[in-house]
Amino acid sequence: MSDFLWYIPNQAVAGHRGDSVSEDHNSLDTLTTQAQALEEHGWSGALVGAGWGRPDTFTVAAALAARTTSFEPLIAIRPGYWQPAQFASAAATLDHLSNGRVRVNIVSGKDNLAAYGDSEGDPAHRYARTREFMRLVRRLWAEENVTFEGEYFRVAGSSPAPRLQKHPKLYFGGASEAAEQVAATEADVQLFWGEPLDGVRERIERLRGLSKTLDRDLPPLEFGLRITTLVRDTTEQAWADAEAKVAEMAKSSAIWDDHKQAAAVGQKRLLDLQARGDVLDDNLYTAPAKYGAAGAGTTWLVGSARDVARSLKKYEELGIRYFILSDTPYLAESKRQGETLLPLMKE
Repeated sequence: MSDFLWYIPNQAVAGHRGDSVSEDHNSLDTLTTQAQALEEHGWSGALVGAGWGRPDTFTVAAALAARTTSFEPLIAIRPGYWQPAQFASAAATLDHLSNGRVRVNIVSGKDNLAAYGDSEGDPAHRYARTREFMRLVRRLWAEENVTFEGEYFRVAGSSPAPRLQKHPKLYFGGASEAAEQVAATEADVQLFWGEPLDGVRERIERLRGLSKTLDRDLPPLEFGLRITTLVRDTTEQAWADAEAKVAEMAKSSAIWDDHKQAAAVGQKRLLDLQARGDVLDDNLYTAPAKYGAAGAGTTWLVGSARDVARSLKKYEELGIRYFILSDTPYLAESKRQGETLLPLMKE
């Protein structure tokens, strides 16, 4: 059965991607309200994003886990910001205290590394370090007295506590050749942005082939989709609201321009979709990219709950099992889509 998560913003500035602006947007009460609403409306949990300049992601996730009972945080973390043994212990502790509710999203994209004392080389260097990090963290969760001397990390006689019977899933994203090699060998779940069906199909086939070529020694790689879903009562209302939202973005695109660095390979793939048209497949809306949208906000699935469910089921048929959806305002839309979209997906 497929698995459905939402997104909880932990941002320094209120109003992320058109969210409701509130002075207490990062208070524990506000974030807890969002996490508890997800529990009540059928979501497994939520992605909590990472990036220097935001509140610390792991701390936010730990606080929300303590205030909920079934909510599963997908915690975005970066090698370099974390050392492998330090992270392995922190994640094992939270997983133990939350009764196995931790998921981990390994992020290798650009960040303000110098601000927290980190440095990286070219993409090949960055992904080689990520691969070593993921492999070592798995060993630290599974083995006692780990000694490892790698190119980027080293430990001696390391046994993080508490010990785990089953380690958290490692989610991973990236579309470059170096990133796909990491996914094929080290990830549990490869996440895709909202590409058309043909692009997702092609990448799944390639990653499955790479897993065989590179002698993957883990269970088969699984796949997930991170995308914006704009759902309304009718198809006509959804498209009217989507076009109105893009018109507003055109007036004030600065608030949406949240990926100011040079586009990564996966982001460039999304931006290049504009050349194919404003609407691809049945209802994949690419126009937001014209006005500063990035990441999961670059493309939107638009329509009634039945329209969007039909499109998501086509991704399911390709092999997508994990869905991370969102729209703004985050709280209201998590309730709307939990009541209208999720029941159709779970039929």
